[in-house]
Amino acid sequence: MNSNDKITLHVGLDDTDSTEGMCTTYLTHIILEKLEQMGIKALDYPRLIRLNPFARYKTRGNGALSFVVEIDTSMRDTVKNLVLENVEKYSMFEGVNTNPGVVFYEGEITDKMTEYALNAIYNIYTIEYAEKFAVDNNIEYHKFKKGRGIIGAIAAISIVLDDVTYECLAYRMPENYGTKRRLDEDSIFRMNDETYPETFENIDFEQNYAAIEPHTPCPVLYGIRANNPEILEKARSIVVSHEDMEGYRIFKTNQHTDMHIQCGVDIADMKNTSCYKFKCHVVEAPHDIEGGHVFFKVSDDTDVIECAAFEPTKSFRNIVRKLIVGDELLIYGGINDNHTLNIEKFKLLKMASKFNLVNPLCSCGKRMKSAGKNKGFKCSKCGNKLRNSSKVKEVISRDVELGFYEVPTEARRHLSKPIIRFD
Repeated sequence: MNSNDKITLHVGLDDTDSTEGMCTTYLTHIILEKLEQMGIKALDYPRLIRLNPFARYKTRGNGALSFVVEIDTSMRDTVKNLVLENVEKYSMFEGVNTNPGVVFYEGEITDKMTEYALNAIYNIYTIEYAEKFAVDNNIEYHKFKKGRGIIGAIAAISIVLDDVTYECLAYRMPENYGTKRRLDEDSIFRMNDETYPETFENIDFEQNYAAIEPHTPCPVLYGIRANNPEILEKARSIVVSHEDMEGYRIFKTNQHTDMHIQCGVDIADMKNTSCYKFKCHVVEAPHDIEGGHVFFKVSDDTDVIECAAFEPTKSFRNIVRKLIVGDELLIYGGINDNHTLNIEKFKLLKMASKFNLVNPLCSCGKRMKSAGKNKGFKCSKCGNKLRNSSKVKEVISRDVELGFYEVPTEARRHLSKPIIRFD
């Protein structure tokens, strides 16, 4: 191999931000800008890959980043050093849970790597497992502090995306970090009117606010999510910012694809910190507990599990409160460490009948009254009597319809697919 031979280099990085600032997407943007200044462009959009939402030591959104470049072999060390130097320069090392990791890989992604990536979304890996996997599969890795980021970095370069969405992230000038973002809210509503449903999650209509604006001191000014990159360019042109932007970049992502959801698993086999879709029926009616959370129980005949609509899901809880024993559901959600399933959305497949026990109607149309213990019923209007009779069921109309119900935008997980994206 001579110095002019080409190599395909996969670059992955994760765990560089903290609750106090930075964003791994922004760090990726900086690295790509510097590579572009050297004449090196990524082969595709950089990828933002969301991993298991229950990861205990995640920073904020549990998202890892990756990109691919084709370079001369003579540039291999230059590119790697540029990536590592910028990770070291910009990562929020003071964050307790900030433990950056970087990986490099040359060549084609293998089936083993793809399987690793999917399981990083379904399950939770240890750093030790990721290190061993990297060694066994010729993946070069670099750890900063504990280096937990290598777990997600390997997944980010390895994942195969069948369903994809895109996100346009605009970045603030550094001097504005930590200050209130100055976006024209009317323009965001206008953008939504002109681009929805190809863009989505722009507005939380329940709370009536623009949802593209973060509420953290990170470098992101706003993020617009969409089904394709072309509509993002239009959407971005409509949004008005009253502060200068440093730049923007479009990412390819698994956000809002339900990639975290496992199917075909019985309740008896479900594990904590994993997410599932399954059919079931209500076996214990919903009830409220302190804090505004709503709990109920379901079964698929292999076992029973407690489900919850927590307070942040707001009006979604009102729909859950209308469920009754016997209702048949298709539930999507994840199981926390207490083995309670946090509902993301559900489809009401079949409604059980709800009824009251009432006295029978007389042939004259009047509701009859009790004639005394074990004496049946008597009509006060015409005197007609019914002996050896009991109360009858009167069906009560239910204020709910068959179909899908989901949590509001504010409460939706990054990976959860909104109903608007369903075929």
